[in-house]
Amino acid sequence: MARLIARLLAAQDGWARPFGDFNHRWLNALFRPMLPIRDFLNGTWLGHPVHSAVTDVPIGALGVSVILDLANQRGAADIALVLGILAMLAAAVTGAADYSDTDGSPRVRATVHSTLMVVALLVFLVSVLLRVGNPVDRAAPVVVSIIGFLILTAAAYVGGDVVYLFGNMVDRHAWRGAGTKWLPLEAPDDLPEARPTKAKLGINSLVLVRRGDTISALHDTCAHAGGPLSQGQIVDGCIECPWHGSRYRLEDGALRRGPAVYDQPTYEVRRAEGGGWEARRRS
Repeated sequence: MARLIARLLAAQDGWARPFGDFNHRWLNALFRPMLPIRDFLNGTWLGHPVHSAVTDVPIGALGVSVILDLANQRGAADIALVLGILAMLAAAVTGAADYSDTDGSPRVRATVHSTLMVVALLVFLVSVLLRVGNPVDRAAPVVVSIIGFLILTAAAYVGGDVVYLFGNMVDRHAWRGAGTKWLPLEAPDDLPEARPTKAKLGINSLVLVRRGDTISALHDTCAHAGGPLSQGQIVDGCIECPWHGSRYRLEDGALRRGPAVYDQPTYEVRRAEGGGWEARRRS
């Protein structure tokens, strides 16, 4: 079954890739002038993606609506349906903010997910229209709602792939534990002033920034989507990712601008006794 579903989803790439590229362009243009709003919708303030938290609300409300319909609880079912639709709209707005900074295969799969969600939303709206006037025979709107919920379930499955298969909006450093040992750091002996410099600490790549006698060290891989911070720039005491513009404070890796929602791991750096540098993870 899993292979069949995977082949079915892969078959959608032909239309989803160009459609996704088109949507990405206008969404990116929409959110670029209002970065604080985009960050709020991403969940920068929460330290957790907002979209994944909000999506449970419409699924729950619309599921309850179907159950109440089958139990012939007309008024309660209608209220749950309307609340579910409103929650879908809220989830769509937060999802659009995430989508505006999603690239590659995750964007293609997210396009399939969002398209199915829009179809489900339209089906639920048809169900609402069929309920207007509280008709005696409610078979049609109930059947339409059930169809809408099945489409919603399929869309949620695809949305799960975006997170669990492709790792979109997942902290790139979730499995990196704090180290206690000082390890040799492969870095230039004479670090340039206020310029991101890539260094190697075992299997990890770091970005170093020297400001006077202070050396700030962060993991080079951006927590948001894996962008190379060493290719970024210094802005207001932060290192800015060159891919999507996330900013992390140099002194402690604290997130200062999204679309990332997680802080960046930082490292201590010191001179080694035999010359050169050594470092260990701090946070």
